[in-house]
Amino acid sequence: MRLFVQRAAFALMLTACVGPAMQAHAAPKEPVMHHATGTFEVKMQPQGEVGQAGSDGNSLGRMSLDKTFSGDLVGTGSGEMLAARSSVPTSASYVAIERVTGTLDGKAGTFVLVHRGVMRGETQQLEVTISPESGTGALAGIAGKLGIRIEGGKHYYDLDYTLPAAP
Repeated sequence: MRLFVQRAAFALMLTACVGPAMQAHAAPKEPVMHHATGTFEVKMQPQGEVGQAGSDGNSLGRMSLDKTFSGDLVGTGSGEMLAARSSVPTSASYVAIERVTGTLDGKAGTFVLVHRGVMRGETQQLEVTISPESGTGALAGIAGKLGIRIEGGKHYYDLDYTLPAAP
């Protein structure tokens, strides 16, 4: 009986000492995906041609972007866009960098969006991602993708994002 009590006491002590250490080495929690939606207004101001217009019919231009977001994201965006148009009216491409400042689902901070768009005929590809490690304030560590759609002349956004879990 005494041996049983000693072993039980040892097992209890081992659990008390090793249990917390094992939990400290547990796999980190996967970040929770959040979804934010709303609308935005955008003003684009031409900043001129980039270089000289090509004799091949291709032109490169630069624009400044100013946005106002409403919905789950309340704030402003400002950035620069480079665009290319070919001699074919339905083909174009653009890239842009945009700093967003505001409140996202009640969390204040900033982050940077990276845009890449390609249009060819009826086919359009648009990718807008949050630049890694660009989040500040309560948005530090934010990661995700932004979808844009235009309906009836109005711009809508759908933002899927993660934030690090609070310690």
